[in-house]
Amino acid sequence: MTSPTTHGNLSDLLPTHFPTDITRWLAEDTPSFDYGGFVVGSSIRNAFLLCKSPGILAGVPFFDEVFRQCDSTVTWHYAEGTYLDPSQREGEGGDRIKVATVTGPTRKLLLGERVALNMLARCSGVASQSRKMLDLVRGAGYKGIIAGTRKTTPGFRLVEKYGMLIGGIDGHRHDLSSMVMLKDNHVWAKGSITKAVQAARAVAGFALKIEVECQSEAEADEAIEAGADIVMLDNFDGPGLQIAAKSIRERWKGRREVLLECSGGLTEANVGEYVNNGMKKSSCPVPVRSNTGYRYRYYFDELRTPRCSTRGLLAQDRTLTTLPPSKDNSTKDLWSAPKTQS
Repeated sequence: MTSPTTHGNLSDLLPTHFPTDITRWLAEDTPSFDYGGFVVGSSIRNAFLLCKSPGILAGVPFFDEVFRQCDSTVTWHYAEGTYLDPSQREGEGGDRIKVATVTGPTRKLLLGERVALNMLARCSGVASQSRKMLDLVRGAGYKGIIAGTRKTTPGFRLVEKYGMLIGGIDGHRHDLSSMVMLKDNHVWAKGSITKAVQAARAVAGFALKIEVECQSEAEADEAIEAGADIVMLDNFDGPGLQIAAKSIRERWKGRREVLLECSGGLTEANVGEYVNNGMKKSSCPVPVRSNTGYRYRYYFDELRTPRCSTRGLLAQDRTLTTLPPSKDNSTKDLWSAPKTQS
């Protein structure tokens, strides 16, 4: 299966309403007066986005929209999906890579800073972890599909699912309407796997696939017999999964085609013993509870005021430094800034 990024620009997937999410994030961050914005004013300046740790650049359309709504423009120096490793870029500022330049009114550059950095770090972290898991399973010889889960941050799913795609894995279902997934609680409430599948098919029609979570081979057989399209073998260990997958495939060979998925046990540590090509799909919860260590910084260019001193600006994880004015009043590149102690 080829990476989604090889087939086109993934930003074309985004719904037309996604800017409303960003409007809401900006409103959350500035619900009333922007006091700091009053202090700095609206003169036009540049800010620089720096990459501080290795990983996949992801979240470009969201970052662009943040600053579009802040009356600023973004010039990217690397394409989305690029693997960036500051330690391998000699001559580009040592431990940092200049990823983008943002130009606009000073207060608007600061107004969008926190929202943009939070989103970009999170999306890039999800993309990086997705790519890492994909590389691990491919290295173990697995040829099937690696998919994410619906265990995303409320209100942030579009960004995190987008990051999964940039990282090269399958986004799985995006919401409860994308497909029918019958888990243990659905089965318990309805009375049996068969009754649950029949009820789901009655309303889902032929267009939606039905997936059933199964804890045993017997449950898997019942789900297949009832008409499930996908059987999820949940919380099996590596050896048990291989035995169950082989047994189910042999038992139903020539009778019904069904997709087998494993879930609930795959981690970076057990890839070698867990994945097997008897499974066509493996799902894993890509870590999205933090920004997974992916770090960006955000610097201003020089401040052209007569008595400018070094000032700290809030950024991704520590204070940042602005440049003092040059003697000839020309625009200096950010890399001439002295390093500060963390």
